[in-house]
Amino acid sequence: MEVTIDQNSGYCFGVEYAIQMAEDEMEGENTLYCLGDIVHNDMEVKRLREKGLKVIDREQLKCLSDCKVLIRAHGEPPETYKLAIENNIELIDASCPVVLKLQHRVKTAFDKMEREQGQIVIYGKKGHAEVIGLTGQTLEKAIVVMDDADLDRVDFSRPVTLFSQTTKSTKGFYALKEKIADRIREAKGTLTEVDFNANDSICRQVSNREPQLLRFAAENDVIVFVSGKKSSNGRALYQVCQQVNSRSYFVENEDEIDPSWFEGASKIGICGATSTPMWLMERLRDFIQSLEDKTVFAQ
Repeated sequence: MEVTIDQNSGYCFGVEYAIQMAEDEMEGENTLYCLGDIVHNDMEVKRLREKGLKVIDREQLKCLSDCKVLIRAHGEPPETYKLAIENNIELIDASCPVVLKLQHRVKTAFDKMEREQGQIVIYGKKGHAEVIGLTGQTLEKAIVVMDDADLDRVDFSRPVTLFSQTTKSTKGFYALKEKIADRIREAKGTLTEVDFNANDSICRQVSNREPQLLRFAAENDVIVFVSGKKSSNGRALYQVCQQVNSRSYFVENEDEIDPSWFEGASKIGICGATSTPMWLMERLRDFIQSLEDKTVFAQ
């Protein structure tokens, strides 16, 4: 039996950068605070906690002073930086460069929309850390949209500028773009560049994983998809695997593996989300191979 790890899976460069910054800081510090889970993977959070990384929320941040706090790859709204200055907090800013660029674009577009009585619409998950950082650029005026029901909050008689959370589905973004365009035509009888400006702000390192994952899932008899349960990217990529391979299973760690999944399989593929560490996928590979060594699989 062959067990293969998808080499395109694992951390995107933004998450990898944030974790490396955290580890570098902790080499010389007893405690480093992190505003929210550094990554949506409980196994990695646990590993870093044991090294001295202490996860806090925004309410706890208000009570801190004279310390170091890591900003994770998702980025933060302007209020976080203001609070850090007031409380003499040194920020270790590991915001993903792609996210920082998007924040700047959203802020620039918001200023323009304010002058033109328009609206900023963000395709994303309400309450997601990155989305909080993006809406913070708009004085919380941006309209966050995930499904058709959310579109009812948009005034289609006014100009609309659309952006996307960097980790959302490209297919979903363009479907939303068409729905907004149709609604504007219905409301105004026409559609011009003044009426609607759609910005595909999805990270290509993330979106390109979908076609790669489709091929990987089709090439293997069984897929073990490794991800934290809180990862929206993980859930989306797991569904990609299921599209082409019905024998795809979502696990957080090796404790959730059922040996019966592999009966009659000769090729097993292991893959994961942008928040899944390579060391965890390697651990699952070794565990699955150990099952074969124990002659668990049916021949």
